[in-house]
Formats: sequence, structure tokens, C-alpha cells
Amino acid sequence: MPTAIVTGASRGLGLALAGALADRGWRLVIDARDGAALEQAAAALRARTEVIALPGDVADPWHRHALVAAAGRLDLLVNNASTLGPSPLPRLSGYPLDELEHVYRVNVLAPLALTQLALPQLAEGGRIVNVTSDAAVEPYEGWGGYGSSKAALEQLTAVFAAEQPRLRVYAVDPGDMNTRMHQEAFPGEDISDRPAPAESVPGVLRLIEGDLPSGRYTARVIAEAPA
Repeated sequence: MPTAIVTGASRGLGLALAGALADRGWRLVIDARDGAALEQAAAALRARTEVIALPGDVADPWHRHALVAAAGRLDLLVNNASTLGPSPLPRLSGYPLDELEHVYRVNVLAPLALTQLALPQLAEGGRIVNVTSDAAVEPYEGWGGYGSSKAALEQLTAVFAAEQPRLRVYAVDPGDMNTRMHQEAFPGEDISDRPAPAESVPGVLRLIEGDLPSGRYTARVIAEAPA
């Protein structure tokens, strides 16, 4: 049974992807900061596969060690957990630097640190999927903190791929989604027209199950591309 770590799996894309992996027979190690929401998600997943749920913050070193220890031999690492930063989104000219430092700790340093820990346990041909955003490449007003953190994650992904040819290392932009994080980015607005996270899952699965080379991908584009 292949094993995957999926961070931020209590809701949104993380939960949707974990469900798809469970249906495909993957053993799952999942986490989230909200322990109650994580346990609710794990209870539903356990009807389909073996699940270890560890509440905690990926920015904490002890929690990262616990995730890797629970996984053992590993076939897939999905760095999905992230933080938006302050809401409403501040302009860079007035962005609180302590808040920006926290965004970078969660969105950049934590995925790198978890990948470093997981590397010895990743099987030959194993996959690393780092969830990013179009805000990493587009200069949207107000998205300087989150977007620059994802840009940094994308560059780390590209360099890691160059340094680890035995693995497939992907940055994947899931596209707009109707999630709590997207709602926090647009407080007071109706985002119900955004697609559900499940609509991004087929593209991510194509990276996990297919033979695409390491690189940056947009989930819905590769889902629609010919096999």
C-alpha cells in the first residue's frame, strides 16, 4: 500500500485530494491546525483506507518530525498547508513585517523543512507536490505577501527537482477555488461562483499517477490535456 503525507487535509483541496487518494488505496498521514476538523475528516477517510491524523502546525519542527515518523516509507509528499496572511490583504507598503515573516515560515520554510526530513524515506520515483498559486507569477494588488511566498516555493521546487532527479517534484497551481482561504482573501464578497476544490483534483492526480516530468503545472490545464 503506497503512503502519502498530505498537509492541510481537514478541508479544501487537501481534503478533496486525500479522499481521492483513499479511494485509490493509499495509506494517508494527514494534518491540520484544527484538531476537531481534522478528526472529522479522518473519520470519513478511515472508512476507505488507513489514516493517521496528527493535529499541528507545519511551522513547528516537532510536528514535522512526527509526520515523517508516522509515515515510514513514503511515496508521496503533498505540501498543501499554507496561510494567507492578514485579511483584508494589505498593500506591501504597509504590510506588517512580523505577519510577512509568519507567512514565509508557513508557506516556504515549512514545506522545505518537511521535504528535507522526508527525503530519505521517499521511494525511488516518489512524488513531491507543492501547492502554489497564480499569485506567484501575477502581480495582483494586495497579494504581495502570499504571492511572493508562493513564488519562493516555486523556485525551491524547481531547484529541488534539479537536485533530485530520482524523484518527480511538482509545483501545481490549483486555480481559483471556493475555499475558506479564498473567502478570507475577499471578505464580504460572494465567491460562490468559484469551482469546488474537487475540480482541481484530477489534474493533481495526473501528476501523482502519470509520467509528467518535474515542473510547474496548472491543475485544470493538465486535467484537460490529452494523455
